[in-house]
Amino acid sequence: MKEIKKRSECPVSFSLDFFGDKWTLLIIRDIVLHGKHTFGDFLQSGEGIATNILTDRLKMLEEEGFIMKYPVAGKARTGYCLTEKGTTIIPIVIELALWGVSQHNNNLQKELTAALRKDKAGVIKELTSKHLQLYRSQKSNTALNT
Repeated sequence: MKEIKKRSECPVSFSLDFFGDKWTLLIIRDIVLHGKHTFGDFLQSGEGIATNILTDRLKMLEEEGFIMKYPVAGKARTGYCLTEKGTTIIPIVIELALWGVSQHNNNLQKELTAALRKDKAGVIKELTSKHLQLYRSQKSNTALNT
């Protein structure tokens, strides 16, 4: 599993160590912007993540407290959602997406881009609220089932 090694007390260094590879951010992106929640969903992303890397990053994100596993209702599958700690990454994903759009017109949804340019704080608040609601409902459901 990818281990986050603290090289110094510098917060920028920690951030780079955490986000040091593209896969961690792309998994978070898929949850936040594309509504993906299962292993199979993540595998269908255009970047072509290998199953061993995906397994490793999901495990690391879960162990670090950024995502939580939950059983998908009615299916023998596991879903993943952001935790409260995980929602703190939403503004970073949004900023990276906006920077990417400004440098290279990519596939970020045009409606989302327009909404972000109009009210970035409001969109971030809405996305955070949506993901916190999912986390809390799954946390509650998981607690009831144990």
